[in-house]
Amino acid sequence: MIKRTSGFTVIELLIVVLVLGTASLLFFVQKGDLQIASRDQQRKTAINAMYYSLEEVFYKTNSYYPMTISPTNLPSVDPALFTDPTGIKLGEPESNYRYEPANCTDNKCKSYTLRTTLENEADFVKESKTSN
Repeated sequence: MIKRTSGFTVIELLIVVLVLGTASLLFFVQKGDLQIASRDQQRKTAINAMYYSLEEVFYKTNSYYPMTISPTNLPSVDPALFTDPTGIKLGEPESNYRYEPANCTDNKCKSYTLRTTLENEADFVKESKTSN
């Protein structure tokens, strides 16, 4: 009489555990990279929205740039875009978004720089079209 047992050997179980461990590690690394890329894209979208509103709406109407920007003077920008992905509003310390006016007189500026700090790339910067 030959006795047969069915089941997995220790080596087979070890290989399966190793493969699953490697797959889960790759999943979590990729998930983190995708989340970083998503936050960077949110930052770029916000800066671009502010930039185009400043150039195409505010400057064309007033022939100058403001000292500060907010949903009040840039109503064409979604107010949520003034808050960075970490929850800090533009103008507050530690915000990823910075508006830097230049050549200002009587709260009217001739140029500006908009920038944000990205996690995977260098700072994303937009500068005014005009620099009178």
